[in-house]
Amino acid sequence: MKFRVERDVLAEAVTWTARTLPSRPSVPVLAGVLLEANSDGTLVLSTFDYEVSARSSVAAEVDEPGSALVSGRLLAEISRALPNKPVEVSVDGSKVVVVCGASRFTLLTMPVEDYPALPDLPDTTGSISGDAFAQAISQVTIAAGRDETLPLLTGVRVEIDGDKVTLLATDRYRLAMREVFWTPASPSVSRVALIRARTLSDVAKNLSNAGSIDVALVENGDIVGFEAGGRRTTSLLVDGEYPPVRRLFPEQTTTHTVTSTAELVEAAKRVALVAERNTPIRLSFSEGQVVLEAGQGDDAQASEVLESTLVGEDISTAFNPQYLLDGLGALDTPFVRLSFTHSSKPAVMTGQDSIDGADHAEEFRYLLMPIRFAS
Repeated sequence: MKFRVERDVLAEAVTWTARTLPSRPSVPVLAGVLLEANSDGTLVLSTFDYEVSARSSVAAEVDEPGSALVSGRLLAEISRALPNKPVEVSVDGSKVVVVCGASRFTLLTMPVEDYPALPDLPDTTGSISGDAFAQAISQVTIAAGRDETLPLLTGVRVEIDGDKVTLLATDRYRLAMREVFWTPASPSVSRVALIRARTLSDVAKNLSNAGSIDVALVENGDIVGFEAGGRRTTSLLVDGEYPPVRRLFPEQTTTHTVTSTAELVEAAKRVALVAERNTPIRLSFSEGQVVLEAGQGDDAQASEVLESTLVGEDISTAFNPQYLLDGLGALDTPFVRLSFTHSSKPAVMTGQDSIDGADHAEEFRYLLMPIRFAS
């Protein structure tokens, strides 16, 4: 194997492909990145740990087609540190030689025949705008669980129905739901899958700038695939039955408030400065205003008053400040609506373009459990 490639092209491809390599692989070859130089002038880099696969294809000047398996993290560090000149990579016996300008590195190879075959990418189910995908993922994954002992809740439930995709995530304390439109391969396509939140976040971060992302999801299959801009990645789905969380959203609410999103964010951040770990901030809504309070007894205390409209009876509730701020940060509208059935029941957060306009409940909803606030 012998090829030449631009330093930036190599560094970017290796860094992206090696990003999911396990820090403690079960077998040494899983820490490697597979380099395949083809006679058609393409260099393909691959990684696979039996859960997540990544494959990147870039243009290269290939003198001798061939393949080699080397340490992914080491090659990524070396390629990023090389001078900004063309890089020549060749195999010399059991070693790979990397030459760039006056720099020369020799890396040990691992046996290519021991490397597992990457899973095939299923047929494309549909495609979605990278920007729309990234926004939807960022809004929903904030509510996904982080506790690996509850793997079901670390996933995002993806429901595909024709040209509409619904994303749902919960960690038992809040629930986020986002609906987004896409271009299905078939107008009657219907799929339901549970995809790891970290997989979706990674795809949104690394593939969304390619313009359009192809999504591949086989009915009753066990993997999901994403492809964009010469890069593709697959991941095993989360196994299990997701709880029926949709029914947590109330069919109707008796009270709602509308407040400036930016002002509420800033006020909540200030008031939360005195909230001890795991203590809530209280929101008391009355005609024309909301009072935010935190701290009690002999501890530090804070309060702030904001303008707010109220439809219905006065209501007071309390939330985990970080969960409240996560929901507010997911909105991209000037105003936030909080809808209530009762002060002790979950509140539904949605966005509004104007103080007296309709809310965007059909696009994004964030359900937040209240916390008891000691008097």
